[in-house]
Amino acid sequence: MQTIDKDSSSKLESSLESMYECKGSKFLGFALHSSELDSTLGALRAAHPKAVHFVYALRAYQGGQVVERSSDDGEPKGSSGVPVLNVLRGWEMIECGIVVVRYFGGVKLGVGGLVRAYTQAAKLALESAKDLGWVVPYIKCGERAVCVGYGELRAMHYRIKKLGLRVCGEEFEANGVILHIQGDMEALQKLESRF
Repeated sequence: MQTIDKDSSSKLESSLESMYECKGSKFLGFALHSSELDSTLGALRAAHPKAVHFVYALRAYQGGQVVERSSDDGEPKGSSGVPVLNVLRGWEMIECGIVVVRYFGGVKLGVGGLVRAYTQAAKLALESAKDLGWVVPYIKCGERAVCVGYGELRAMHYRIKKLGLRVCGEEFEANGVILHIQGDMEALQKLESRF
């Protein structure tokens, strides 16, 4: 299980494309939010019918831990998906995926050449995103349910707003209101400590 260091982890704000060429093969790198991976893979397969491989990797935060996934998509095992995943790890990216689309150029690159090419394509995609300011700090979010008496409701709404949190649901009970609150984990902990 991996945990997230909030001070150093990053995420991607928008999708981006880059290109790397090696011995006639073209490697198109697409950096995107991890939630867009499956739909983007389908769209890329349709948009690039002559491409031979659609390699991907992603890192996401789910259930209190970092979940990682990668695919070599027919390339030799460990030659493409894992190197792309290693780029995401090295950049400490969370909620981020990279798809690298390969057009075969007629020259076999060997396992070492594939590792270098896929690594470079992934790095170029993230470097381009960073240059545009699209790599931003990752803020770990969560949700809490808090029961508040009717007399304290207005003050609680003020505290929630002041901490940058948001109410995503309210359940009205006889004794008070159950507020479902979302936002930054640190802010949620501050709210709970004051409550």
